[in-house]
Amino acid sequence: MFTGIGVAAPNGLGAEAWWAAVLRGESGIRPLTRFDASSYPARLAGEVPGFVDEDHVPNRLLQQTDRVTRLSLAAAKEALDDAGADPADLPEYAAGVVTANSAGGFEFGQRELQALWSRGGRHVSAYQSFAWFYAVNSGQISIRHGLRGASGVLVSEQAGGLDAAAHARRQIRKGAHLVVTGGIDSALCPWGWAAHLAGGGLSTAEDPARAYLPFDRDANGYVPGEGGAHLVLEDAGAACRRGARVYGTLAGHAAAFDAFENGDRASVAGAGGGCRLGAAAAGALADAGLEPADVDVVFADAAGSRAADRREAEALTALFGERGVPVTAPKSMTGRLLAGGGALDLAAALLALRDQAVPPTTGTAEPADDCPLDLVTGVPRTGIRLRTALVLARGRGGFNSAAVVRAPGA
Repeated sequence: MFTGIGVAAPNGLGAEAWWAAVLRGESGIRPLTRFDASSYPARLAGEVPGFVDEDHVPNRLLQQTDRVTRLSLAAAKEALDDAGADPADLPEYAAGVVTANSAGGFEFGQRELQALWSRGGRHVSAYQSFAWFYAVNSGQISIRHGLRGASGVLVSEQAGGLDAAAHARRQIRKGAHLVVTGGIDSALCPWGWAAHLAGGGLSTAEDPARAYLPFDRDANGYVPGEGGAHLVLEDAGAACRRGARVYGTLAGHAAAFDAFENGDRASVAGAGGGCRLGAAAAGALADAGLEPADVDVVFADAAGSRAADRREAEALTALFGERGVPVTAPKSMTGRLLAGGGALDLAAALLALRDQAVPPTTGTAEPADDCPLDLVTGVPRTGIRLRTALVLARGRGGFNSAAVVRAPGA
């Protein structure tokens, strides 16, 4: 059972502030401010606004951590506070943390590399030994909250947030009472930006409202962002015994992999995904014991490239028929957040079930003819019964992941 949500997103810091912005259709995609991007071909990103490090991280940790870890610590604390759960009340090894991350502390690493080459090795921080590492978020959350049970990190790019939640569910089934899970990424620095550009697929549009257009006939790339979500997943019995408020359940999950041949960059960049994404979706439904007709809304991966969007649309129409189920892509307001993307969509799905409202896709007015989807655009869709959501994610390199979440009592 999901009992807590914490969010750091480009269109809102904190779960409720972010969700209100999503329902308003408020985008967080803007010109980069974290560094001077004027010489780069892509200059738009989703930056988390209003995050003051000192408000969320003790002074002793500021020199030890990258921005990604500070965002992660803030979201994890919000999720635990939201759940009303105190790990100290649990048996010593009954609570753990499983997060996803793709880039690690890129900005911290860039700074220390600059010190190495300009001043010498003696000027490189000892904290570089772990601050760059993609597992550092799990470690710091564990230390801060005393989560000493089975823990880990998943690395499957955009699919990571869903994969982490599935791994957390496995730990619950093995006996854990509580697991903090989800994913957050941040690589909006010159070194990180060079990696984004080298990977291919970025939108070079200058108008934030037209830069990232999932399923649109004018789609021409994605916008990177930072942030994501952490969630508290609890054993059903333990949550019920303490009277926890429940957002929903992780009813099913499946993953699949798109192998590529001959250095196919389209597959490397995620544009080759689609066929196996359908297999992941079908597998998640089977794991949940559900049929396609049971799904009330789909939170799409929404790559923002014509080829990848078309493949996702083909996978969805194969499962549901043309325009057979409402489809939405709230990441159109944040950009693609690497490992944070799937986790943030999980949070959106849970809140959509709570409020009985499907958030809109922004930018795209209507899907392209070769993407025959019932895409929710403009304003939230209400007045429909929402009990089951399917969340899809594709990670760079061929990762595909799908999760089914259900409303309490569904």
